[in-house]
Order: sequence, then C-alpha cells, then structure tokens
Amino acid sequence: MAAGHKLVIVESPAKAKKIGEFLGKEFTVDASVGHIRDLPNPSELPPEMKKGPFGRFAIDVDGGFEPYYVVDADKKKKVTELRRALKDADELYLATDEDREGEAIAWHLLEVLKPKVPVRRMVFHEITREAIQRAVHDTRELDTDLVDAQETRRVLDRLYGYEVSPVLWRKVKQGLSAGRVQSVATRIVVERERERMAFRTASYWDVEGEFAPGGNDGQAFTARLVEVDGSRVATGRDFADDGTLRTKGAVQLNAGAAQAVADGTREARVAVTEVSEKPYTRRPSAPFTTSTLQQEASRKLRLNSQSTMRTAQRLYENGYITYMRTDSTTLSGSAISAARQQARDMYGADYVPEAPRTYGKKAKNAQEAHEAIRPAGDTFRTPAQVAGELRGQEYALYELIWKRTVASQMADAKGSTASVRLAATLPEGTASTAEGGARTAYRRAGYAASGTVITFRGFLAAYEEGRDESRYGEDGAMGHRLPKLSEGVPLETLRAEAQGHQTSPPARYTEATLVKALEERGIGRPSTYAATVGTIQDRGYVRTRGSALIPTWLAFAVTQLLERHFPRLVDYDFTASMEEGLDAIARGDEQRVAWLQRFYFGDEATSTEGLRDLVQDLGDIDARAVSAVEIGDGTVVRVGRYGPYVEVADEDGQPRRATVPDDIAPDEMTGEKAQELLAAAADDGRVLGTDPATGHEVVARAGRYGPYVTEVLPETEEAPKRGAKKVRPRTGSLFADMDLATIDLETALRLMSLPRVVGADPESGEEITAQNGRYGPYLKKGTDSRSLTSEQQIFDITLEEALAIYAQPKQRGRAAAKPPLKELGDDPVSGRAVVVKEGRFGPYVTDGETNATLRKGDEPEEITPERGFELLEEKRAKGPTTRKRAAKKAPARKTAAKKSTTKKTAAQKTTAKKTAATTTAPRTTAKKTTG
Repeated sequence: MAAGHKLVIVESPAKAKKIGEFLGKEFTVDASVGHIRDLPNPSELPPEMKKGPFGRFAIDVDGGFEPYYVVDADKKKKVTELRRALKDADELYLATDEDREGEAIAWHLLEVLKPKVPVRRMVFHEITREAIQRAVHDTRELDTDLVDAQETRRVLDRLYGYEVSPVLWRKVKQGLSAGRVQSVATRIVVERERERMAFRTASYWDVEGEFAPGGNDGQAFTARLVEVDGSRVATGRDFADDGTLRTKGAVQLNAGAAQAVADGTREARVAVTEVSEKPYTRRPSAPFTTSTLQQEASRKLRLNSQSTMRTAQRLYENGYITYMRTDSTTLSGSAISAARQQARDMYGADYVPEAPRTYGKKAKNAQEAHEAIRPAGDTFRTPAQVAGELRGQEYALYELIWKRTVASQMADAKGSTASVRLAATLPEGTASTAEGGARTAYRRAGYAASGTVITFRGFLAAYEEGRDESRYGEDGAMGHRLPKLSEGVPLETLRAEAQGHQTSPPARYTEATLVKALEERGIGRPSTYAATVGTIQDRGYVRTRGSALIPTWLAFAVTQLLERHFPRLVDYDFTASMEEGLDAIARGDEQRVAWLQRFYFGDEATSTEGLRDLVQDLGDIDARAVSAVEIGDGTVVRVGRYGPYVEVADEDGQPRRATVPDDIAPDEMTGEKAQELLAAAADDGRVLGTDPATGHEVVARAGRYGPYVTEVLPETEEAPKRGAKKVRPRTGSLFADMDLATIDLETALRLMSLPRVVGADPESGEEITAQNGRYGPYLKKGTDSRSLTSEQQIFDITLEEALAIYAQPKQRGRAAAKPPLKELGDDPVSGRAVVVKEGRFGPYVTDGETNATLRKGDEPEEITPERGFELLEEKRAKGPTTRKRAAKKAPARKTAAKKSTTKKTAAQKTTAKKTAATTTAPRTTAKKTTG
C-alpha cells in the first residue's frame, strides 16, 4: 500500500461498499462481518483451562468476572485478511455502529489486531457523503464505558443462562434454555393467556336506532341506547373478566328487554334533549424509534420484527435512513429544517406550524444517544425519488419512515366533535321478561350519537398512525357528520333494532404489541427487541397463529417453575432494574465488577440473595407440579417427555390420559375439550379388518404426528425373556393424499409392509427398496439413495424404472434440479446470474459458486436483488464454514494482564511462543487513547 494509506473497518460488506464510495483513494474500507470474538462454550476450552477458573462459564467469577474470548472459527480467515490490510496502513479507523454492541466490536478488533499505528474511532448516524466526510475528520476515543456495559450484558446473560437452564433440564425437559429477557418476555405472553383462560364471556344487549328530523331521510343519523329510566345501559367495559357486572348502577339488558325497548322506540315520541359541540385537535406522532417502527410496520406492512429490522438495516447501510436502533424521538436541526421545508413544498405553508416541534422521550429508561429514525441526509429524498432504486419491503418501509418524519413537523389536524342526546318516551306497557320470570317495565329510553368532522387535515395529509384493534370497539365515529339539531327538536324513528353482544377476552400479544409491552416496562433495549421475540419462538415457547403469539404448554411449565422458585429473576421491575444498571455502567456511573458481584454473589447491604445461591438448593422443586397446569374440574395438562397431555382421574382414581395436539391453544383447552380428547384416546381407532397373514387386527388412528395405521398385537401373559427384543407392532403413516376416514384394509396392509422391495440390481445383486422418509419418497440401494417424485411411486415403480433412475448421474440434493424460485440478475462481484432455489434445508440464494441460506424473515418470493447480493457477499466474507473438533493440543495460554488505571493505546499481553486464538480480556478502567 502507498504511504499515507488509511484502513477503515466497519461491520458489514454492504456498509463497507457504501462508505468506500464517499472516501478518497487513500482509504481502504473493509468489513469484520459482525463480531469476531465471543465467549466459547466451556466444552471448547483447552483441557488445562477446563479445570481452572474459566472452566464453568468461560468467565472467572472469582477474578473480577474476567471473560475468556475466542476468535470464532469462521472469522479466523477474516482476521487474517484484516491483519494483512493493517500491516501496510498508517492509520486505523474503527467505524462500527455507535452503540454498545458497535463499541464492543471496535474494542475486540483493537484487542485482536493489536495495531501499532494511530487508531481513531469514527462514528456517524447516517451513511451519506456529508456525514461520512464529517465523521472521518471528527473522530474520538474508544468509549470503554460502553464496552464495559456491553461486556457486562454478555457476562450477565452467560451466567443467567448457564445457571438457570440446567434447572429447566432437570425439572422440565432436556435442552431448554432460560434467558434474562427471553424468560420475562415468555412470562408476559403466558400471563396474557392465563387471563384468556380465566375469562368468562358475558352477554349483553342494547338497541341501535336510526332517526331523522322532520322525517327527512337525507339527514338520518344513527344513535345507540345508553340508558333506560335514568340508569346507564351496560356495555362491554362494564363487565369484569369473570363475566360479572362490575359497574354499580349499570343495567344489563337481556334479549327480551332490548327487544321490548326497540319495539317501544318505534312507537315512541323521540326528541333531542341535549346538543354539544367542541373543537377537535389531533397532534402528529413523534418520529420513529426502534420500537414504534416495529409496531407500525407490523400494523401497516404486516412485517414481523426481524423482517422490519433486517429491511431497516439494509436501508441504513445503503444510505437511505439514519441508524435504526434508537429509543430517541429527537431530530437534528438539519432534519427538522428538511422535514418542514418538504412539508411546506408539498402541502403548503398552512400545513407547517410556526415553531418546530420537539418530542420528549416517553419510554422508560430511554437513551438519547441517537436521533430518531428518519430519511438520511440534510435534505430528504421523497418516495418518488427513490422508487427506481428501492423495491418491495425496502420501498414500503422507506415510505413509512419518510411520511412519519415529515408529518411529525406538520400542523395539528383540526375539526369539531358534535354530541347529541335523545329521549324516547316509551308507550305504557313496554316491558320484558327478565331471567327468573320478573317483568320489568321501562318508560323512558335515552340514546346518544356523536360524530367528528375534520375541517383541516394538517399532518393527516401526509400520514396517519395505525391503531391496534380495541378490545371494546371504537367509541367515536370519525368522519360521521350529524345534522344541525337543537334541543326539543322532534325526531322520527326510521329504525330500531335490538342487538346482542358478547364480551371479548384480552387480545393476545402480537410481535408489535409485545415489543411495546417490553419497552413500557423498561425491559430490553432497541438492539434486543427483535432478537428476543425471535428467540422465544425459536425455543418453542411461543408459536404464531396469524399475527397472534400463543404460548405453548412448555412455556407454562417453564414460567411456573421460575415464578415459584426464582420469582426475582422473572420479576418485571427487577429485570428493568438490571437494564438501569447496564445504563449506569454505560454512563460511567457504575463499576461493572461491583455490579456483577452484587448480582451473582448477592448484596449483603440489602440482604439480597445472588444468582449463585438461588440455584443451589433444587431439592424442593417438584418437577411434576411445575409441569402441571390446572384446567378445572380435576382436569390437568402436563408437560411430559414427549409433549403435553391431558390427565383426568376416573371413578376408580386411575388416571386417564390423552395427547394434546399442538393446534389447541391453552385457552381453548376447556373441560369439554379435554373430554373429547380423552374419548378419542380411549377409542382404539377404526378397525379396518384382520391381516390374513397374521390374524392381527388392523386399525386406523389419529396420532400426534398425523394419521397412521397399525396392527394390534395379542396380549401375552408370559414375561419377555431377559435381553429379548421387544416385539413392536407394524405401523405405517398415511400418504398426504390419503384420508383416515376412507382408508381400507388393503391399503393399510401395503403401508405397513413398507419399505417395499422393488428388486435386485442385476449387476451388483444389491437389493433396491422404495420407502418414505423425512424428506419424501426415495429409492435405496446400499448407501445410494435416489428421490422419487411422488409417494404413489413407492407402490408402483418397477425394477426397470428404478434401474433407469440409478443409471442417471446422481443429482446433488434429494431430487432433480427444480426451476429457481426467483431470478435476481447478475451478481456485481462474480458477474454470474443469481437465483433463489429451494434446498434440503430451506430456500437459499446462489450464483453457482457461492450459496447463502435465506435468513428468517426473508421470503423467497419477495427478496430483492440487493438483499440476495448482500447475503452472497456476507457468505464470501466469512469464507467456507469449518466444523472442527476442539484441538487435542491446547494453544498456549496468554498471561491474563491485570487491569491498569493508566491510559494505554491498546491492551498488550505476553504470549508463549505463538499467539493463541483465545485470550482473556484485560481492559483499562480509564478511557483508552486511540490516537
């Protein structure tokens, strides 16, 4: 490299490419592709370290909670490339994101690369030419407080997971995981489901009428019954979740009463008794934070949290929006000017208020480190101006961000809300037969109507925030105009109808509303919301039905164990206080070691027990009790080794059990549903007949994993011989096109006979069989398998056809090449055509040389060319995946340097003969001088 060359390191290849466009030839921009180091699993530690202080957690809890880091196996090639690039550079710019995670990545790069040249920390909130050129001339030192906060979070999560997860393994089920935030998020979802399970529906009735002044149908309006004889008519809000009326003095109408009032209203004299009108003002919402962006993208674009953040990441890295992980609602002065000017140009001066709008932070523990999410630049590009560059989700999300930002600096919407009250004098004798036979007469019925009319749209001309569906319905009638009325005006009744209603249970959380709940409680941070929501689904604690999040029975068992035996660990306030502690460390107001000491070992000053002692005594945890969920009437759902099952004791006290299908939500598991499952389980299935070869009865049954047929083996009183293999009945799963209700004995016998012997290869003599497998129907000859195109071929394929398939060259994968799912165009790096294909482990993008699996949230039909190219570039940067076992010979361990209170350019450590891939992590407590 030429003298004066500068190396800039960022996290992603896409970010590196964009920044490279804005810097001169003296700069080289490279990407670390995320983190390069992390805590290893203890099993991956060198043998001599497994017996030392790092052996349990890869953290020395007695030595200042020092972590032991390892360069990731798939990052060793990248580290080598970065060292090579640094060798000829005379300055290093660490340009990772300016949050805790980005600061930690920069510190790890500093620790591993050990630069001997000046190091500068380069930060920016948007990737535009102006922002990058400002950032490169306005660098700062590495903020070790932010590094401390991120490292504390990593240590905290490792200690929590490694101490609590084994409790779940022993008491609930092997392989489960607990997490500081994920367990609390799971509890929130479980608690909502408990509310739904305890909910009891209440029925209530009211009357809707249509009225007009002077019989003028053109001025007709709708009003709803609100009172009878001076008592308020009960609505859904007046009922408790147990179905009882909780509002004192409210009248619960039944069907008969409502119909009587409706009949009486049609005959009654109706007049206006009260008219009121008041001004209506609605202010625009604040610019987007991470949380509100995820919520609004869910409502308006139907994107889940991870898809939203992945799309926003691409928009940020390609210079379209500012940094997307933020809880700030503030805008820079230039952004406010840009939004106001754009609103003025597009909608007129009347749509812009005299003074710029400012927004305060509303979220608990909100930080103001960044701006709100907005279009990048000192002037904003309109959606029309980027329409030729962005497609699909990227365009939709950019448009949403642009609208919200511009609207946030626009004038209030103005209008008026009119309300009218009506009185109907019911004919004498209007009555109903209430429950119990009592006859109640009503003489006077009161109706109410309201309507809001917008006279000046203001910010609504650009954007209107979406709303989550209300549990009790909407109260107002936006845009509904009432006729001009005055007190005493008689009205004609055009229609009066009795309407029945039922109360609704609390709505389940969606990803968006769960993120909102986490934010309101101060749990998690912008960088963790999407990951948390994804984790609880990946771990099997929550599943989705449409957009609703439904907890599994496994989530109930885990939550019950934690609530009963570790209540502090899933306490909302305690979890929020941990976030506050991490914030204090990030500000430099708290020391990481002292804070971790209190969390793990306890706080003598407050007699608070630490995590270590909490998990010591597990003898009093009743595994059977924590895995049981009471349904009522003696019905219990238990989480067993093979999944959830319902259990009820019969008259003799003997338990009757039945598997609970995965598609039954916990709030749907009523006593009646339990009896249905038990009855179905008691039914041994539909008898198809007797196998003529064995004399065994053959039945068709519905199992947890789908319908199947099986033979019923005769019971024997003889005890099996020791060591003898247990005789199991032959079974066979139904094909996809078969129906449990119509399958016959002949087909069942064929299914149970699989695998079918097709014949022998005349050349090798090897037997060829046809059978079904996890990935579909296939042929097998020795170790050579070939896919079939349909399940029916298992029965029909001949030896000649099978030999013809084996005569063809073996296709990579399980079937002949299928047409691509989507074509993305030529890759800018390789120049090859890029397509999306369906693979054995899911869809992936390929240019024929490099394959990259689509991430969760990437839909094959919607993926953009840019996203495909980005995945390939990330894959190339990582290099080939290597799966190596731990080396038999341990690498030389580096001497753990003690933390110093003096400043230094980079943490230096002595090595034994060669640099090891693993290092403990010394760090100064003072700010580092990075050049």
